[in-house]
Amino acid sequence: MVSIDDVAKRAGVSTATVSRVLNGTGYVSEETEI
Repeated sequence: MVSIDDVAKRAGVSTATVSRVLNGTGYVSEETEI
Protein backbone atom coordinates (compact mmCIF):
# COMPACT_ATOMS: atom_id res chain seq x y z
CA MET A 1 0.00 0.00 0.00
CA VAL A 2 1.25 3.50 -0.86
CA SER A 3 1.27 6.09 1.91
CA ILE A 4 0.94 9.88 1.74
CA ASP A 5 4.61 10.02 2.72
CA ASP A 6 5.54 7.84 -0.29
CA VAL A 7 3.57 10.09 -2.64
CA ALA A 8 5.10 13.25 -1.16
CA LYS A 9 8.65 11.92 -1.51
CA ARG A 10 8.05 10.82 -5.12
CA ALA A 11 6.45 14.18 -6.04
CA GLY A 12 9.02 16.25 -4.18
CA VAL A 13 6.43 18.00 -2.02
CA SER A 14 5.43 17.92 1.64
CA THR A 15 2.93 15.49 3.14
CA ALA A 16 0.76 18.52 3.93
CA THR A 17 0.60 19.40 0.23
CA VAL A 18 -0.43 15.86 -0.70
CA SER A 19 -3.11 15.96 2.00
CA ARG A 20 -4.46 19.31 0.74
CA VAL A 21 -4.69 18.00 -2.83
CA LEU A 22 -6.42 14.77 -1.78
CA ASN A 23 -8.90 16.60 0.45
CA GLY A 24 -9.42 19.57 -1.85
CA THR A 25 -8.73 22.02 0.97
CA GLY A 26 -6.28 24.85 1.43
CA TYR A 27 -4.09 26.43 -1.23
CA VAL A 28 -1.97 24.43 -3.64
CA SER A 29 -0.47 26.16 -6.66
CA GLU A 30 -1.70 24.95 -10.03
CA GLU A 31 1.85 23.99 -10.99
CA THR A 32 2.19 21.79 -7.90
CA GLU A 33 -1.24 20.22 -8.26
CA ILE A 34 -0.58 19.07 -11.81
